[in-house]
Amino acid sequence: MTPAASLEVQGEFAQFLAQDLNKELLRFTTAGSVDDGKSTLIGRLLHDSKSVYEDQLASVKNSRVNRSSGPIDFSLLTDGLRAEREQGITIDVGYRYFATARRKFIIADTPGHEQYTRNMATGASTADLAVILVDATKGLLPQTLRHAYISSLLGIKSVVAAINKMDLLDYDQGKFRKLQEEFLALAERLGIRDVTCIPVSALAGDNVVARSERMSWYQGLALLEHLETVPIVTQANSGPMRFPVQYVIRPDASFRGFAGQVASGVIRPGDAVLALPSGQQSRVESVVTYDGPLGEAFSPMSVTVKLETEIDLSRGDMLVSPDRPPHVSRRFGATIVWMHPRPLETQRTYLIKQSARHVRGKITTIHHRVNVETLAAEAADGLEMNSIAAAELETSSPLFFDSYQQNRTTGSFIVIDPLTNATLAAGMIQELLDTGESVRDTPDAEAAVTRFERQQRHQHYPAILLVGARAALARSLERALFKAGFAVKLVEKKDSLLATRTAWATLLDAGFVVIYQNPSLGIEERVDLRAAAGDYFFDLGELDLPAEDQAAVAKVSALAESLRISDGVSNSGKVI
Repeated sequence: MTPAASLEVQGEFAQFLAQDLNKELLRFTTAGSVDDGKSTLIGRLLHDSKSVYEDQLASVKNSRVNRSSGPIDFSLLTDGLRAEREQGITIDVGYRYFATARRKFIIADTPGHEQYTRNMATGASTADLAVILVDATKGLLPQTLRHAYISSLLGIKSVVAAINKMDLLDYDQGKFRKLQEEFLALAERLGIRDVTCIPVSALAGDNVVARSERMSWYQGLALLEHLETVPIVTQANSGPMRFPVQYVIRPDASFRGFAGQVASGVIRPGDAVLALPSGQQSRVESVVTYDGPLGEAFSPMSVTVKLETEIDLSRGDMLVSPDRPPHVSRRFGATIVWMHPRPLETQRTYLIKQSARHVRGKITTIHHRVNVETLAAEAADGLEMNSIAAAELETSSPLFFDSYQQNRTTGSFIVIDPLTNATLAAGMIQELLDTGESVRDTPDAEAAVTRFERQQRHQHYPAILLVGARAALARSLERALFKAGFAVKLVEKKDSLLATRTAWATLLDAGFVVIYQNPSLGIEERVDLRAAAGDYFFDLGELDLPAEDQAAVAKVSALAESLRISDGVSNSGKVI
């Protein structure tokens, strides 16, 4: 080969590698009831797309375990565990990789049995598309509803209903159309908009990789053709910028950068950023990687961000868009999937891991458990393994989050046992409970001012200071705190319109330190006050205040100073 020809070959090879590296990646999950032929379908897909090595194929052909009537049991290409082969079912999530000339694919092969619901949720959590198998001889089963529900719950936008075993029905068009109509009705009920139904025979290979001549009445694409061309819908790069900090990099005194993975949006040098929880603002000086600086970074790139000014950030903090910040709260509603044999204990303290942030928290309330076979809401005091429920959670310090529908990274979390480090549950955040405002449908451009933003404006926490019969002390205290820069409001017992649950929530959400003067406070009202203010309810009658108002004001003012926020932390040590 001449030098010129050698250079040409090298150039063509480099171009081939570049094209292969730049192929789109589609992650999809598969689900189906037991014996629907899911493993056989995946095996056929890998085999007919020439994604199986010769030694793998030879091993399957020579296997003593043969469950099909054909020459090759394609399910043996995917069911890798011994128990899976012996029982003829899929147990654990198996990830398979293959590629075609158009795209690269990662398949999450998930089990279909109800007792492995947690496994399916795990496999579907990162998928862009779900392939749900329906046995054409059995029709839609309760498991089909469960699989479709979990797919919608995990935010999967595109679903393919593969109507399998059409060969056993002599490729009857009428039976396919009937099942297609039923599945489309189910998808509409669950809010799944992008649905494609494909008649297939995994065993015979009809409409798996190539279109079937035996179903000429079907004018759509074969399964692989659909997977190669379906649009990959992602909101990560179009959403507001979210950059959770995973590590602080300081190799020398001249460089201090924050490493992490972009959760959503785009980050460029010169962009303004807001640091949470401190609330400090800066600009991006540079975005760098091991290979050098970048003009921009976007999800899911892992980069290091250097800021123009020194800001104290550490693991678990977050850089966000100042004009489109996330919700910041200690309380939120979520859908949780319980994954551990040990049942849930409400009010028990667990570890909550959301993105790179770890906090302690409790599942305070279970609104209802979802019957995944009927989608009916059922009353529940606790949760067993594989249960799915709507619940309320409260954490020791606030999380920075979006709804799961808007952002899978900042809207999801896991629950960890603090003693064993076992993962107990996975959750998808649905609503903010501090104000009762749903975050699922709130347009970012019209987002309401949050409690966190008001706290940053006032530079102190909202609180309730309960004063008994000393009306003069209450008025003097209001004046003293006002002079000290607090947003303060005096509420007296005669102000009946202000002494209600709604009023307390409104005043605290607005960021006020409320002085409540009431000489005859009932037990029920006291409970309401404590519930509204949490750790920031202070009964001044328990402080043994001096009789002189001036001395009492000084003592309470010193207490109020603990509500100040400095770099994200109150002077009492409470973290925002």
